[in-house]
Amino acid sequence: MTAQKPGLHPRNRHHSRYDLDALCHDCPELRGYIIATPTGEATVNFADPLAVKALNKALLAHFYGVAHWDIPQGFLCPPVPGRADYIHHLADLLAESADGAVPRQASVLDVGVGANCIYPLIGHHEYGWRFTGTEVNNEAFASAQAIINGNPGLTRAVRLRRQKDPASVLNGIIHKNEQYDATLCNPPFHDSAAAARAGNERKRRNLGQSSEALNFGGQQQELWCEGGEVAFITQMIAESQAFGRQVLWFSSLVSRGENLPPLYRALTEAGAVKVVKKEMAQGQKQSRFIAWTFMDDAQRRRWANTRFKA
Repeated sequence: MTAQKPGLHPRNRHHSRYDLDALCHDCPELRGYIIATPTGEATVNFADPLAVKALNKALLAHFYGVAHWDIPQGFLCPPVPGRADYIHHLADLLAESADGAVPRQASVLDVGVGANCIYPLIGHHEYGWRFTGTEVNNEAFASAQAIINGNPGLTRAVRLRRQKDPASVLNGIIHKNEQYDATLCNPPFHDSAAAARAGNERKRRNLGQSSEALNFGGQQQELWCEGGEVAFITQMIAESQAFGRQVLWFSSLVSRGENLPPLYRALTEAGAVKVVKKEMAQGQKQSRFIAWTFMDDAQRRRWANTRFKA
């Protein structure tokens, strides 16, 4: 038995070291990016963005049955194990109102689905959930739609909705009579394009990449917005008030722990009934998400009894 990776959720499929032979079998193009370490072990050339993209493609094919996955250059290439962790912890949160049983009928809103469509791919495979993904960027929208169209079965499980107002998060997206069991979001975390570029350069230097290297590190709305993630999530919190009876749990990733205090203040001001923080770790990388609801225990139980019954 391979040692478990510390910090990952127990249901996460990525506890063991990568079985490169199995991954190359499901995604033959990965084989071209396998290199030897100084000790002679096979590994992926993580300094090559195309290698990381091929690894993602292989992980999604091998673990989640995704036959077609691609992203345009310049868009975020997400770490699959960490994204899976968010889904599994969110499942536990939903299960709390349903006597510990993870719902198989959940409807989830992915705010900023991105060109990679990662959360719907994992969430639908793992739990059969239905997803609505929002997107402001036309190229990202088209990429996510191509992934959905390229995988039989996803067209009935995942729909995309264009956010026509870049200044809004939930407004204009959640329609009058719709209900969602949860929202999730990977917000833009930098507060300016310059900060995003500097972060990308730092990451490239750490990987030994030249600055001319192909970029799959993310762009525009994925990486930055005015005021950074605090401003973005604060806006989401303010807008969520109006949908407190239509959504059981709102949630968002928070990249830095020091950003939590102003968000907690915003949640208190918005009148959130309960706020939960879930800490996550993938090796050395620490992350977390916060979730909030405007329903008390009894209301959440009634919601689960009504909506989560198969």
